Amino acid sequence: MNDHKKISSEYSILPAFLIVIAASLWGVDGIVLRPSLYSLPVVLVVFIESSIVAVLLTPLLFKNISTLKKLSIKDWLAYAGVALLGGAVGTMAITKALFYVNFVNLSIIILLQKLQPVFAISLAAVFLKEKLHKEFFLWAALAIIGAYLMTFGFTIPDFNAGDKTTIAALFALLAALSFSSSTVLSKRALLNVSFELGTYLRFAITSIIMFVIIFVSGDAKSIQTISSYQVMIFFIIAFTTGGPAIFLYYYGLKRITASVASICELAFPLTAVVLEYFVHGNILTLVQWVGVAILFASIIKVSRIK
Repeated sequence: MNDHKKISSEYSILPAFLIVIAASLWGVDGIVLRPSLYSLPVVLVVFIESSIVAVLLTPLLFKNISTLKKLSIKDWLAYAGVALLGGAVGTMAITKALFYVNFVNLSIIILLQKLQPVFAISLAAVFLKEKLHKEFFLWAALAIIGAYLMTFGFTIPDFNAGDKTTIAALFALLAALSFSSSTVLSKRALLNVSFELGTYLRFAITSIIMFVIIFVSGDAKSIQTISSYQVMIFFIIAFTTGGPAIFLYYYGLKRITASVASICELAFPLTAVVLEYFVHGNILTLVQWVGVAILFASIIKVSRIK
């Protein structure tokens, strides 16, 4: 009996730990790697990084042909939603926010994006018909207050067109909503496939969506402006914070709840804050740190509500 409990404990800890590693890699991506691509159109960046990973994982397609044939319409719709919201909209939104590196503190944008657990539980209540405890609304409200303090302190935001902080914050919020929707859909999408095949489908379908977008937007012509250094960055992303990170994340998400995964993802902003200080010398003010504390505490409380 004791051996069984030990194995169960280890089995539950490993998936959570792997999600922490994946989230930490995303922090490295946002602070160290992605800013190097700021001169390129956002849609082109997302298309290229998704396409590289999809091509690298193509052998998984041939290996799992039999599994693909068994997938239902609901399975494919779930992956279409994951690719559209998480792979396309969410990634474009957070990339656009991060591209304001010369105008805002990156750690603010990445931390603000961590309202994701609040959105995820809200979406679960709407689409899964889960009843929310009254305590949820208290902590959700505090999370929003904390996010505001963290972004603007005690000042009132300027909504003029030139206010890059406000624009970037709105992109970060869009990313949070998109990624939380993607998390809910991913739980359904991974139901009948392995985490390896799930990773391939996520990037492959995203590539198709982004292929259409870059040609409709006319940004395909910007491919010729990509420098050799940026090509290297794209491949570093593909082999670290792209494919491998999603591999680890999907492995963990398939074995633990979305709420626990959301808590583990807090390694993303924590990593970003540390790197933002050492790489760019930026650090939050005391009031903003109070907002961070309120936000983190609220997110943890929200995610623990059954």
